Amino acid sequence: MPALFQGALDSAPGEDLPQRILLVENSRTFTSMLKEAIEQRLELPVSVATSLAEAGRLLDEEKGWFLVLTGLVLADGDRDHVVDFFLSRGLRTVVVSSVYDEDLRKRVLQQQIIDYVLKNTPGSVDYLVWLVQRLDRNRRIAALVVDDSMSARLYAASLLRMYGHEVYEAADGAEGLKAIEAHPAIRLAVVDQEMPGMEGVELTRRLRTLRSRDKVAVIGISGNTDPSLIPRFLKNGANDFLRKPFSREEFFCRVSQNVDQLELIGTLQDLATRDFLTGLPNRRCFLEQSQRQLPKLELKGEQVAVAMIDIDHFKHINDTHGHEAGDDALRAVAAAVADHARDQDLIARFGGEEFCLLVPGLEEDEAIDYFEILRQRIAALEVDLGHTILRMTVSIGVCCLRPAGDALHGLISEADRQLYLAKAAGRNRVCSTGVATATREPALVL
Repeated sequence: MPALFQGALDSAPGEDLPQRILLVENSRTFTSMLKEAIEQRLELPVSVATSLAEAGRLLDEEKGWFLVLTGLVLADGDRDHVVDFFLSRGLRTVVVSSVYDEDLRKRVLQQQIIDYVLKNTPGSVDYLVWLVQRLDRNRRIAALVVDDSMSARLYAASLLRMYGHEVYEAADGAEGLKAIEAHPAIRLAVVDQEMPGMEGVELTRRLRTLRSRDKVAVIGISGNTDPSLIPRFLKNGANDFLRKPFSREEFFCRVSQNVDQLELIGTLQDLATRDFLTGLPNRRCFLEQSQRQLPKLELKGEQVAVAMIDIDHFKHINDTHGHEAGDDALRAVAAAVADHARDQDLIARFGGEEFCLLVPGLEEDEAIDYFEILRQRIAALEVDLGHTILRMTVSIGVCCLRPAGDALHGLISEADRQLYLAKAAGRNRVCSTGVATATREPALVL
């Protein structure tokens, strides 16, 4: 898979994770509302039990339990028994209560309970849906705790693991930087200030040379009351700051807020750089990435091929079968291009029915073979439209050369000219500077 297409799909910890949620509650109205909200908004399966006995049977019969949301008023268990019942099974548990009791809340949160939520407050269902979603997503986000105090480090790490994160630990700044370099899945770093060798502010400054704010959120922590410490952390790249000692709830809120912001930034970046229909990078993203890539290829003396790909008779597809069929065709071609491309290749939907690729490291004959195989793969596609099967072909124009200076515009222009020649020669073929291959064009639809 090419680097640009992989951006929103970076591998992360926690693939093939448990998905089932157990909701234990004797209020049918609340249970129905919460179950429906989670299943519709998050597409996670929810099973309901009204007693500990029923909950136990479900846990024994089904596999893949991710989270328990439980009330404390059940016919066959008191408050402490309910909590112990689920924690003893190693299940992440959120308590949902109808009565605010500060002593009870404190007692419950002293155990490994994720949260204590009042169910009869406005917005409680929305908060619980957000909480479930946050805990689910956390399992795909790794965190790093850097603190020379073993007890403090273990405490912060245990909280992050309880919230679902995969956690790496480091006893000093040097170890922390090595962990950041070694584990790209780390998206959150909790950094203590008072450490020998490298203080937290300096670690944050160096970390920012490796990972930008939109890739890793940094939360500085310290028991130091120096008022200048917070602005020093923030000016050197931290996203947030926590004063020791902090409560579990404050820690969870700060962590969740910063991870939410990371995801929002990622969503906005995707909207700006990715084609909504096909999921491929858009023209702007392709041009920016290519401008950065070409000077590196020039230094290496590598040949580069730029190709323009156009779906043949695309207007006929839209006119005959409708624009929805045209969208299906675009998505099918995009998937074929992404699947064919190598990690080092850059790909994009350039606009309309056109796609563009930048493929480094291939001589011209190798590039022709590369794109001929892609042409054949697309010609073999069968897109099920329900009432019929759509087949299509593409024409491909290729320009191969060793880049020098500002070569991108020339590469794209020549590839576009070769695409025009492929169309004029009968379509369904690859044309390159000095080389062309041709095949008979098959029927569009069977």
